[in-house]
Amino acid sequence: MPKNTKVTQREHSNEPVTESVADLLSLEHPMDYKSSQMSMGLSPGSTAPGRSLLPEQDAEDGRPAWNNKLEYILAQVGFSVGLGNVWRFPYLCQKNGGGAYLVPYFILLLLIGIPLFFLELAVGQRIRRGSIGVWNYVYPQLGGIGVSSLMVCGFVGLYYNVIIGWSIFYFFQSFQYPLPWAECPIRKNGTQAIVEPECEKSSATTYFWYRQTLNITSTIDETGGLNWKMTLSLLVAWILVCLAVIKGIQSSGKVMYFSSLFPYVVLFCFLVRGLMLKGSVDGIAHMFTPKLEKMLEPQVWREAATQVFFALGLGFGGVIAFSSYNKRDNNCHFDAALVSIINFVTSILATLVVFAVLGFKANVMNEKCVVENAEKILGYLNTGVLSRELIPPHINFSHLTAQDYSEMYGVIKTVKEDSFGQLGLDPCILEDELNKGTGLAFIAFTEAMTHFPASPFWSVMFFFMLINLGLGSMIGTMTGITTPILDAFKIRKEILCVVCCIIAFLLGLLFVQRSGNYFVTMFDDYSAGLPLTVVVILENISVAWIYGTKRFMQDLEDMLGFRPYTFYYYMWRYVSPTILVVLIVATVIEMSVSPAGYNAWVEEEGSERFHSYPPWALAMAYALIVVAMLPLPIVFIARHFNLVSDGSNKLSVSYRKGMMKDISNLEEQDEQRFILGKNPSEAPSPMPAHRAYLGPGGTQEMTNTNYGTSTKTGYQNIGSPESEL
Repeated sequence: MPKNTKVTQREHSNEPVTESVADLLSLEHPMDYKSSQMSMGLSPGSTAPGRSLLPEQDAEDGRPAWNNKLEYILAQVGFSVGLGNVWRFPYLCQKNGGGAYLVPYFILLLLIGIPLFFLELAVGQRIRRGSIGVWNYVYPQLGGIGVSSLMVCGFVGLYYNVIIGWSIFYFFQSFQYPLPWAECPIRKNGTQAIVEPECEKSSATTYFWYRQTLNITSTIDETGGLNWKMTLSLLVAWILVCLAVIKGIQSSGKVMYFSSLFPYVVLFCFLVRGLMLKGSVDGIAHMFTPKLEKMLEPQVWREAATQVFFALGLGFGGVIAFSSYNKRDNNCHFDAALVSIINFVTSILATLVVFAVLGFKANVMNEKCVVENAEKILGYLNTGVLSRELIPPHINFSHLTAQDYSEMYGVIKTVKEDSFGQLGLDPCILEDELNKGTGLAFIAFTEAMTHFPASPFWSVMFFFMLINLGLGSMIGTMTGITTPILDAFKIRKEILCVVCCIIAFLLGLLFVQRSGNYFVTMFDDYSAGLPLTVVVILENISVAWIYGTKRFMQDLEDMLGFRPYTFYYYMWRYVSPTILVVLIVATVIEMSVSPAGYNAWVEEEGSERFHSYPPWALAMAYALIVVAMLPLPIVFIARHFNLVSDGSNKLSVSYRKGMMKDISNLEEQDEQRFILGKNPSEAPSPMPAHRAYLGPGGTQEMTNTNYGTSTKTGYQNIGSPESEL
């Protein structure tokens, strides 16, 4: 560049330089396209003349960058693959028709999952900001999208880390033999030793969860004070999260090597071990036996859509934040497909593991049922209540199988039809045990592990896996919170992370009261579902309908070097918004029809009972929805009536030495107007000549596109109006 140009003079001065919004938002800082890789046809690994490569930072804007592509992929996988893949997916699969559930899930993964995941990756990578900055740029009046994402991240992070705290508590309790939840505790009553009544009415694992771990109260109205064991576990969980996030993506990327890969090692070990257990095949066969009639139920499709939605972490801001640290020519289309497929395969792997173990557990419980009822029958035979003629001659009570018991049960039920109910015999059907579902991880799986040989080892491995899965998701959630704040304010990263974690721990004390589990249920039901769905549909609309699908497709072609499939054009513009609207309507209908409440633990009965929320708790639940979505109308109204600035005329950035590119072909007066952003309408386009994307099948060519001709600003207004296309 000539040394006497005004650009060079500004570069060496200490004044901040302002560039046109069109230039900044198109993310093509004044650039020498003659030496770019695309125009020169350089290979991806080669370097254009005059460009410096910084291993840890982007050479154009100083933004931190991933050390390598693998770390980034592992971070996205760690964020999207979480506890929901291990428990929620298998539960929904079992509940909604087994193998038949996989069909709607996979269809919806293609229709809304991958397209919207690709959209978030693309806008984050192109605009290189967190969720707040991205949506401010796309359409300032919908800048509240990013704020709502941040608030939902905060709500979810508060209770999600409590679950990690539970896993930490169980992890340390697992270093015992026998496991502390293997048997009911014995209470001494004078000279007599009796089994704890609450435990005897439920089970050893259920008692350990509700009484030893949570020490839960009977209603949400009784706080019961802090549970100090859970408080310390929560503190450890927040310390781990803070240490993982505090150094930024360079350190978290290294953490992801372990936290993202270790769960797969454990899942594979559990699968091998599970397949060696008696009855595991019964569980897997039950899981994959399709109940095709279920596919016709709307509820199955709604739950499949919700699971796809949450499985990929859409709307949280973590996907956008991670992607914003990529180089602008990164193939985010490949990333979207790869991470989505890994997520789906992980869900299938976890489902195989869960149902193999539950098949084993169901066989153990069914054998226990057979033994107990066989003893009842022997007692009736000895007392003459039942005649020995009712027992088939080939049945041997010392080696009684489930089939033998079923045959004997059928005969007795047929003969003693009138008085059969008084005998109190159970049918002991394996299918009934399998249909009881997966249950809570801290009850169902812990009970199964008590029957494993070397049970403490498997318990340690399992809960260490849960901690890693949870931390991977929490790192993404915290990144979704800190990245927008760091983009907007000059704050030291370390200080922000520590302050956020301290505040979150203090707020999280709500969940480690003795009644805290009820608040975890409330936040899980109300703080994320509806607000996140609204956030994602607004993301979709702002890109596909306000900014314009055709312009966005053209931007992707410029950024990636190839035109994305026209499949995405139709998904973003028509299919995905329609499905999301249906999902929102279905969610609202379900909330209005289903009673609002929680399952409370009744100590005297040793079981759960549904309770409706008291008025204050119901108000709190709905307040979570309102607070999460409140930034959307507030920001829209404030910017629509110009109550706050949306940065519509200029945006200041400080350039580092060597950032400016050669634009000496501009005339001096136009150059000054372009850099200072005084008159964007007269500024020449920073973009090279390219072919406009005319929609599916479009072939028409065009010359230079004039970016910046609109009177408004934001990423939305960089090109021609959508109606002109």
